[in-house]
Amino acid sequence: MERSNHTVTEFILVGFTTDPVMQVVLVVVFLAVYSVTLVGNTTLMVLIYNDSRLHTPMYFFIGNLSFLDFWYSSVYIPEILVTCISEDKSISFAGCAAQFFFSAGLAYSECYLLAAMAYDRYVAISNPLLYAQAMSRRWCICLLVYSYTGGFVNAIILTSNTFTLSFCGDNVIDDFFCDVPPLVKLACDVKETFQDVLYFLLASNVITPAVLILASYVFIIAAILRIRSTQGRLKAFSTCSSHLISVTLYYGSILYIYSRPSSSYSLERDKLVSTFYTVLFPMLNPMIYSLRNKDVKEALKKLFRVT
Repeated sequence: MERSNHTVTEFILVGFTTDPVMQVVLVVVFLAVYSVTLVGNTTLMVLIYNDSRLHTPMYFFIGNLSFLDFWYSSVYIPEILVTCISEDKSISFAGCAAQFFFSAGLAYSECYLLAAMAYDRYVAISNPLLYAQAMSRRWCICLLVYSYTGGFVNAIILTSNTFTLSFCGDNVIDDFFCDVPPLVKLACDVKETFQDVLYFLLASNVITPAVLILASYVFIIAAILRIRSTQGRLKAFSTCSSHLISVTLYYGSILYIYSRPSSSYSLERDKLVSTFYTVLFPMLNPMIYSLRNKDVKEALKKLFRVT
């Protein structure tokens, strides 16, 4: 059958609501969230770059997580604001594909980066004397390059497979961004091979990093239990508690959305859940990694004293 997706030149993003009053409220809320996200992640990156005490592997990864979250939120929120403000809610076919690609690439990269951060915490707790040698700058950069490369290579696979589907006339996306579930709803030739690609990407980009993180924490817990003093155990656990919270929130929402067959998608419910990891999570990360972190607080005080 000849593909018909070339006849679809644009998509219509429904967004959250068509109520004018609610749209104004959403603009204010999302603009505030976006401002906090940009300021929070930028501040954390500046602190890590400027303060020599934060030039460690752990903060190297945290800084790159902030860099990812900075751009991750920028993929979604500006389009949400435009959708709420403008009567024209259309997005071009190419624009939808670009948003889809960067969304997947940044999300997959973050999955790999969170796994690298779990490995870093495992090395720090299980082998503290060899930590600097085991987590050398060269090895940290290799893990970072692998995270970005793996994320964006798999994003190319997902994007090329999704946007070669046939879209049968209807171009209304019942969501606030171009994502797999609503696009699958519009496609008329979703074959088993496409579903197999989705499961492969889920396994390689989400499940595998999640298993590595889980394994790291099994070894971390075992190492913590070998520490004799209660104070030592609490101190060791505190070094990875922020990462554990971040992983739980991020993977919980992603697995909920993408680990189910397409027949069970509920776009209205999934829209609310996806708001968490696309909009709220990038805002929360700087708070998670700084509010309970003494080194970051000291670096922030030092920055304000200098300025």
